Amino acid sequence: MLESLRNKKILVVVAHPDDELLGLGATMYQLNKDYSCETRVIILGEGITSRAEVRDPEKWEKELKIHRENIKNAQEAIGYGSVGIYDFPDNRFDTVSLLDIIKVIEKEKQDFDPEVVFTHHGGDVNVDHQRTFEAVVTATRPMKDERVKTVITFETPSGTEWRAATDPRHFVPNMYVSVSEEAIEAKIKGMESYEFEKRQYPHPRSPEALKIQAQRWGIAVGKDFAEAFTVVRSIN
Repeated sequence: MLESLRNKKILVVVAHPDDELLGLGATMYQLNKDYSCETRVIILGEGITSRAEVRDPEKWEKELKIHRENIKNAQEAIGYGSVGIYDFPDNRFDTVSLLDIIKVIEKEKQDFDPEVVFTHHGGDVNVDHQRTFEAVVTATRPMKDERVKTVITFETPSGTEWRAATDPRHFVPNMYVSVSEEAIEAKIKGMESYEFEKRQYPHPRSPEALKIQAQRWGIAVGKDFAEAFTVVRSIN
């Protein structure tokens, strides 16, 4: 699969700082390092203010500044070519017009001109992930002159696996990428740079859990390590 993405322009659209690592960080590390891809991440939400009952960005000014510095460290760990940062309200995307989110993605798409887009699985328990997926699907609808030929979704540990067992929107991958241990370590390094997001085992975002998850998907397809995805659409 990675060979088919060689030399492609890839846009990664995520809701929060750290989402650009959790589900696809090792894959993107390899695409950047070994497959000459041009990659850009857009992070739609500020990722902090939902920790208070009322959103007040001014009270979180110090933390938001640190969060943005952490984004740069994560970018370096994975090798993303560029990052666009926006400030939609954390875990409150459902209070924003979906059209406003779509317009951001459409503008980014117009400026970067990607052939491939990676984004969240639409069935995540996190409402921001759901809205991001909906916006991407709308912004990349396959009209005659649409340049995006491939849309791929990824899981987000601590957001995807917590969906209720009775919910029909579970993450069912149909694409697996074999990744190296070096790539997994780069992903973990990037994740550990996020001061407000990293967690201790057995949390799904802990270093140990991220490696175990990669081993789990690897075992499913006969590899040492892998990341799992769902191909929403691929037009050849």
